[in-house]
Amino acid sequence: MRVFGLTGGIASGKSTVSRMLRELGAHVLDADVLAREVVEPGTPGLAAVAARFPNVLTPEGRLDRAKLGARVFADPAERAALNAIVHPLVGQAFLEKVQALAAQGLEHVIYDVPLLIENGLQGGMDGVLLVWVPRPLQKARLMARDGLEEAAAEARLSAQLPLDSKRPHATWIVDNSGDLASTRAQVEQVWQAMLARG
Repeated sequence: MRVFGLTGGIASGKSTVSRMLRELGAHVLDADVLAREVVEPGTPGLAAVAARFPNVLTPEGRLDRAKLGARVFADPAERAALNAIVHPLVGQAFLEKVQALAAQGLEHVIYDVPLLIENGLQGGMDGVLLVWVPRPLQKARLMARDGLEEAAAEARLSAQLPLDSKRPHATWIVDNSGDLASTRAQVEQVWQAMLARG
């Protein structure tokens, strides 16, 4: 089985590209979905997060993502502590899903991971697709999308490796600074290139 990485940055349009790939017939595993699954109520992941980060559960016993996010985005050490709990669990869930899909005879899987390169996962992929936009456009989209002030948007962008620093690790780059038709045309080309890899 071929496993390709899909990455980008916050507000780069990675979700749009992921949707386009699905529409073309790609099977996409989403690391964010896996990250939510491993901290569902009753999981060892949620117990570990709650023990390390007191007061981040809702009254119903679910993870309060906004409260946790406010803590980890403001403090790199706290973010690293959270990642140390969640990332290994996500990695294990990913391997289990890939094995199940391979057993079903699937030949190509795309793994959608925001922090693919930050976490050094690109080496294990058969190719990496980077969704890229210029940083000023990325910040403007983030502020508009999430209703953030400039300082808050800058803090979130600074928590990730800049898109320009990810470019050298990419097999393919989709420039998402134009219109959707332009992005779709690039995505179609990349999907054909992925299929051609056997």
